[in-house]
Amino acid sequence: MTDARLRHGRTSLALSFFVQGVTFALLVTRIPAIQHRYGISGGLLPVFLAAVPILAGVGSVVTEKVVARVRPGVVLRWAQPVVMLALLGAGAGDALWEAAFALAVFGLSVGALDASMNMMGVSLQRAYGRSIMLGFHAAYSLGGIAGASMAWAGVHWHLSLPASYLPAVVVLLPAAFVGSRWYTEGGVPGGTSTQEPGKGAAASVSFKLLMPLCLVMSFAYIGDSTVSNWSAKYLKDVLGSSEQLSTVPYNLYMVTTLLGRTVGDFGVRRFGAVAVVRFGSVLAAAGFVVVAVAGGAWVGMLGFTMLGLGLCVIVPQTFAAAGRMFPGASDTAVARLNVFNYVGFLVGSPLVGALGDAWSYRGAMLVPMVLVLATLGYAKSFGVSPARYGGGHERPRTADVG
Repeated sequence: MTDARLRHGRTSLALSFFVQGVTFALLVTRIPAIQHRYGISGGLLPVFLAAVPILAGVGSVVTEKVVARVRPGVVLRWAQPVVMLALLGAGAGDALWEAAFALAVFGLSVGALDASMNMMGVSLQRAYGRSIMLGFHAAYSLGGIAGASMAWAGVHWHLSLPASYLPAVVVLLPAAFVGSRWYTEGGVPGGTSTQEPGKGAAASVSFKLLMPLCLVMSFAYIGDSTVSNWSAKYLKDVLGSSEQLSTVPYNLYMVTTLLGRTVGDFGVRRFGAVAVVRFGSVLAAAGFVVVAVAGGAWVGMLGFTMLGLGLCVIVPQTFAAAGRMFPGASDTAVARLNVFNYVGFLVGSPLVGALGDAWSYRGAMLVPMVLVLATLGYAKSFGVSPARYGGGHERPRTADVG
């Protein structure tokens, strides 16, 4: 495989991660507007919100079966436009059933999109022979910041949902579709495919071996959903900040996530994946402690900043570790691991909310802290021996491929 082809494949996949970051941010930041548009009651809204990650998990499972017949690049090429059109549909309907249908399509297709994107990222990292996975997720974080900024502009200028969503879809959908022409996948040791075809590939993925990574994925997303769902409320209601200041922690979290992922690959190349994941876990746990004991808003924001820098490395490295653990069946491993992304998302927000209401929100912050810290017990799973790139034993490079 030529260096130019790898560079083009890496760039086009990074674009897809960026577009998905924009799309997802545009959805989650405008949930109140969607609720108002369709008259969704406060009791029904959690059902709608829970349905999206549940259906995304279904989409990831289905993708595992589909990629046994077609390449992940084909799935990604068609799933991404469907996700964007579903976003547009969620903002353009009038009846409640239209919202339900659009969000259902969004959930199913986003599961396929997340799974196939990370499958390709793992295979490209294998082809490079060095850590590049964090860079793809950095593109996603950048897209999230851009999407949240677009959503803010829509609110600021009192734009309708269709008017807010349409420019992003019109510009980014064709760009992603054209970019998909250069999707490239790497090979496995001793072969040319990232996935052994048929039932043998699925059978070769031991759930017992994959389980530690599944738990880490869930723990990381419990921490992430805690920040995204509760940081503003925590700063305002617990630390006594103004409403305007309470919006800052999530922005800080997103920016530090971007910064951490931008430089994270260099850390993996220098110190290895195990060391980077351990450092990230300790830093994230310390961030939760700072948030829990903070006496004021600015100390709380310091804690959320530490959370962004710590949590940001864990998810990309978990996908990469699954690829190294099962080099002949990485697509299957990634699809199964991806389901626990949504498990963590589903568990995290209700868990913290229930503990906060029943006990205290300060105490509730210690629960994701303990779970993230538990990642240390599974850190050795990130240093498996097959395809030892990213573990301090990367292949020597005779040419830089981007």
